[in-house]
Amino acid sequence: MSNLQVRVISAVVLIALILVPTWYGGVPFRLVAVLIAGAVFYEWVRMARFGGELKPLDFLPGVLMLVFLAALAAGLPALALLVLLVALVAVAAIVAAMRRDGAGRWDASGIAYAGLSGLSLALLRGDDHSGLLAILFLFAVVWATDILAYFVGRAVGGPKLAPSISPGKTRSGALGGAVGGVVAGVVLAVIAGAGNLAWLGIVALILSVVSQAGDLFESWVKRRHGRKDSSQLIPGHGGVMDRVDGLVAAAFALYLIGWAAASADHPAHGLFAG
Repeated sequence: MSNLQVRVISAVVLIALILVPTWYGGVPFRLVAVLIAGAVFYEWVRMARFGGELKPLDFLPGVLMLVFLAALAAGLPALALLVLLVALVAVAAIVAAMRRDGAGRWDASGIAYAGLSGLSLALLRGDDHSGLLAILFLFAVVWATDILAYFVGRAVGGPKLAPSISPGKTRSGALGGAVGGVVAGVVLAVIAGAGNLAWLGIVALILSVVSQAGDLFESWVKRRHGRKDSSQLIPGHGGVMDRVDGLVAAAFALYLIGWAAASADHPAHGLFAG
């Protein structure tokens, strides 16, 4: 079986597994967000940590992350989760600064990255119809961006997008991914019966660009630590971070856009009135 076939099969299975809790929202999807955030943090620490004997303080970041994941699973309000995350990141940063062995200097950023990833996904979905449409819109844009960027880049080739960070990515692929993301987002919006198609097209373009930037960011982190993949948890795809890097970046961007546009307490209401 070719690597492309393995990638396709793994992708189909993952999509099926995530769409069921996405449909239900609420606690089921919040638990998915917790699992994603936990896996992202695990892989981040796995890449960033030095080898050798573990010291007691090496377990602190994991404990701090577990505290946040428990709060996220319990459904604390957005502001409380954000305040808690800031406090936990501050503790990790202070402890890392106090250590003389250099270990832990990536811990605070890992907690922030993983925490914001889970928070954005969970709060964006929520438990109402607007949240469902917002998260499906996010999936459509990001997945279409990934697929079109991959195939257009392979078919057209041309100048590299960021050769020092990710040698395989091309400008043609980035452009193709952006076009695909916009088309997919607008099509989803039409199916959903949204009336503000021009605005949602602009949002889709922003999300596509942010998604690709998130992909490049994760590639930079891996390159900094001499890794090709964040782990080998997903056959044909590497780790969870390798699959959700663009998604979590775009989720955070969509949450901020929705929050800025919303007149109600749910950010998705600023995008899809429900």
